[in-house]
Amino acid sequence: MEFTGIHHLTAVSGNIRENYRFYTQVMGMRLVKRSVNQDDVSAYHLFYADAVGSPGTDLTFFDWPVPPEKRGTHSIIRTCLRVNGQAALDWWVGHLADAGVQTQGIAEHDGRLTLEFEDTEGQRLALVDDGGAGDTPVPWDRGPVPPEYQVRGLGPIVMSVPELRMTDMVLTGVCNMRQVRRYPDPENPRNTVHVYQMGQGGPHAELHVAVQPEKPVVQPGAGGVHHVAFRTPDEEQYHAWARRLNELGVRNSGEVDRYYFRSLYFREPNGILFEIATDGPGFAVDENAETLGESVVLPPFLEPRRASIVAALKPID
Repeated sequence: MEFTGIHHLTAVSGNIRENYRFYTQVMGMRLVKRSVNQDDVSAYHLFYADAVGSPGTDLTFFDWPVPPEKRGTHSIIRTCLRVNGQAALDWWVGHLADAGVQTQGIAEHDGRLTLEFEDTEGQRLALVDDGGAGDTPVPWDRGPVPPEYQVRGLGPIVMSVPELRMTDMVLTGVCNMRQVRRYPDPENPRNTVHVYQMGQGGPHAELHVAVQPEKPVVQPGAGGVHHVAFRTPDEEQYHAWARRLNELGVRNSGEVDRYYFRSLYFREPNGILFEIATDGPGFAVDENAETLGESVVLPPFLEPRRASIVAALKPID
C-alpha cells in the first residue's frame, strides 16, 4: 500500500482577490472550485488546477486575513509546479518578468532545471522541468499560457524540519515512502535535503525534507502552507490507511468526507499537517465541467445555509 503522489497542497492567502488574479492570469491555472472552508465557512476555499481539476494538479487556498507568515522550520517551505522542458522554463522567465515577478533565474536543483520565485504574498514557488513524467494534465484552453507551457501539476514539495530521525520514522514506517537520495540544501549547502519517493516515483511523487536546525520555528500566516495531501486511488485503500494509522497509534482526524474527495489528516512529529485524499469523486460531481469555478458551490451539508454563507463572502472577480 503506497501513495501514488501529491494530491493537492493548501496554502493561506490574506488577499484572496489578488490571489485569484495571480493564479489565473499570471500562472494560467483554472479556478475549478469556488467554495468555502468546510470548517470555517466565513472563508473562501479556492482550487486552481488543470482544466478539469485532475488529482495532483490542485493548488488550493484558504482566505484568511491574517498577518504574513514568519518563515522558519517545522513547515512546508516551497511548492514546486511542474512544466515540461527547457523551452517551457525559458518561456516562463519572460512571462513572469512581463508580469513584474522577480525570479532567481533557471538553476539546477537535485538534477532538475528549476525556476524559483514567489507570488504576491511571499508564497514560495518553483517551476520544475519534469521531463514529461507523471499523469498528463488536461490543458486549459481559455487561459493566458500556451498549452505546451502550462503547469502540469504539483511536485516535488519541500518541507523543513530541525531534526530528521522522527520524521523519517513516520515517512518510511507509517507512510511507506522510500528515502532514495539526498542533495545539498540550496539555501545553505552545509545542510542536506533528503528525497522521499512515493509509488513509481518522479517529481510528482516526491517529498523533499530539508534538515535546517539553525532556523527558528515558523509562525504561520499568509503566504505560508497549511497542509500537503497525498494521493490514494480509491476508497478501499483510503479505509486501509485509516486502519493503519489507528493500528500504529498515530493520532488522526478519522475519516472526513469532503464531498469532492475523502480525507484523513494527521501530523508528522514536527507538527506539519499531512492529508491522505482519494482521487475521486472529483470536482464535476456538482458542476458542469464547462462552468467549473464560475459560481460558489457548497457541499450538500452546507446548502441549507447558502444564503448566509454567500452573503458574507466578498467578490473576487
